[in-house]
Amino acid sequence: MVVYAFVSGKRDRADASHREHWKRLRERFNQDGLAGFHSYEVIELLLTLARTQGDCKDIAKAAIRAFGSVRGVLDASDEDLQTVVGVGPVSAFTFRLVRAVAEYYYGERMKQDTISLGNSQAVVEYLRVSMGSLPRESFLAVFLDAQNRPICWETLFRGTLTSSAVYPREVFKRVLELNAAAVIFAHNHPSGCVEPSENDMQITSDLVLAASFMDVRVLDHIIVGADTHYSFADHGLLRECSQQALDFHESRRRRG
Repeated sequence: MVVYAFVSGKRDRADASHREHWKRLRERFNQDGLAGFHSYEVIELLLTLARTQGDCKDIAKAAIRAFGSVRGVLDASDEDLQTVVGVGPVSAFTFRLVRAVAEYYYGERMKQDTISLGNSQAVVEYLRVSMGSLPRESFLAVFLDAQNRPICWETLFRGTLTSSAVYPREVFKRVLELNAAAVIFAHNHPSGCVEPSENDMQITSDLVLAASFMDVRVLDHIIVGADTHYSFADHGLLRECSQQALDFHESRRRRG
């Protein structure tokens, strides 16, 4: 009995020490936000929401070692997270929830924006959060009304993108259903290199041409990487595609 009482008392003192440490972390956050926090301390602070006792610091450091950064932890799957000793289903859920809230926040922010020709910062921020870490290519469209306000955004295709895999008919069927006046296209490059490929150029050209038949404006096509993006509008390539569409219609008119 004496041995058990000793062990129990030692555990209680350790838990009290951990709770005091958690309290100090939270006070630092309340005072200055995350300024001055190490990456492992950010994860440690999140772990205090999921755990009621025990040391979170060593678990947080192990998570950062495993995934490289706070972003890496938040982007990791539940299965991968739980390979870190001390991270269970509740902790993994907490990380996934924080990641989803960030995406939701930027989605709402984008929806409240009026978007000018080319990309807006709100659109880019949303795309970076929602698509930057995806393990395979996805093609998304942001549908806008006549005042360039987002109506909604949807992932339309998944997998390796080619001009034969992205169907303009399906894209613009959705444009008609939503009564959209403009659209922004986006897809991710899991490799991290955001330079457009020949397929990317062909897809953009096909979509701009299809849009021209319906008097729908294509405001941009954005390629998203983990830490950067490429805008067809900013680099003048969207203007080239639009000119090609105009030339096509002019040649048809001349042929009568």
